[in-house]
Amino acid sequence: MSICYIRRVQSHLITILTPFKNTADFLPACIESIQNQSYKNWELLIIDDGSTDNSFDIVNTYSKLDNRIKLYRNSGHGIIDALQFAFSKSNGNYITRMDSDDIMTPNKLETLINSLVSHGKKHVAVGLVKYFSEQGISNGYFKYEKWLNTLTSQGKNYSEIYKECVIPSPCWMVHRTDLIACDAFNPNRYPEDYDLTFRFYQHNLKCIPCDAVLHHWRDYSSRTSRTHEHYAQNYFLDIKLHYFLKLDFDDSRPLTVWGAGFKGKTIAKKLVESNIPFHWICDNPKKIGKDIYDQTLKSFEFLNELKRPQSIVTVANSKAQNEIKAYFDTQSMLPMQDYFFFC
Repeated sequence: MSICYIRRVQSHLITILTPFKNTADFLPACIESIQNQSYKNWELLIIDDGSTDNSFDIVNTYSKLDNRIKLYRNSGHGIIDALQFAFSKSNGNYITRMDSDDIMTPNKLETLINSLVSHGKKHVAVGLVKYFSEQGISNGYFKYEKWLNTLTSQGKNYSEIYKECVIPSPCWMVHRTDLIACDAFNPNRYPEDYDLTFRFYQHNLKCIPCDAVLHHWRDYSSRTSRTHEHYAQNYFLDIKLHYFLKLDFDDSRPLTVWGAGFKGKTIAKKLVESNIPFHWICDNPKKIGKDIYDQTLKSFEFLNELKRPQSIVTVANSKAQNEIKAYFDTQSMLPMQDYFFFC
């Protein structure tokens, strides 16, 4: 990369949006990782969302020494209000988020903005993430990290968007105008990061492949995504079904729901409440033939009676998922068109 190119890119202002609440133990490492970026032309809009510890005082000390750090108190309540408020105060043409308990790698901002400058608008720059924790990383988070990074390294994040959030909330960057076109942080819908990811997908912002770890994601027992009700499973299912019906559902085709566990029942109930007809498939002989929510559970063989069905799969068992996918392959069915894994 030429020196001229580096200087040209450094002329762009990046806005970093960071809400915080009671993260005093982690804020110094977070802020210093931003200050140590190879890319220097940034502003940090950092919003106190009602901290009761000394978080505000810690950030205030940094903001007095570095005028790129702009500290405010949330004018509303909660992370969505904080993000809306931060964005309203922002000046950068490139927007990214940061969590107050995480750490940036030194080249994070430079890598993300170089990707966006190179590819232009209608793109979202992403990077690999790595979990860290004093207690060690659980197998579930390790699998999520591996799955997420595999998608990101290929830029195929949307290919499995109905499984989980495929763009980590603190590791993306977009053009300001693209974020506004996606309605920024205005929708009051949780989990807010997953909702925004779906809106990137809806507006066809292409993910730029990246094979570098750019973000260290801290895990601990009191982390918001572990403890707040807005990040419970039912909220994730609400968002998945909302966007499936809005973006990918073809009401001219029969709809099937696979699985009668918690997720399957939740999806089925919501479809019933929305007066959307569907067929419910189950491989549990104790449930086949029974009615739940006035819907009769049917065996796998019933699929032979359907012409060009769309399928929502809520079966979590990995072996069963592979068997289901193998069946779809025999029927020449395509993911994100004919079938959608919701777990």
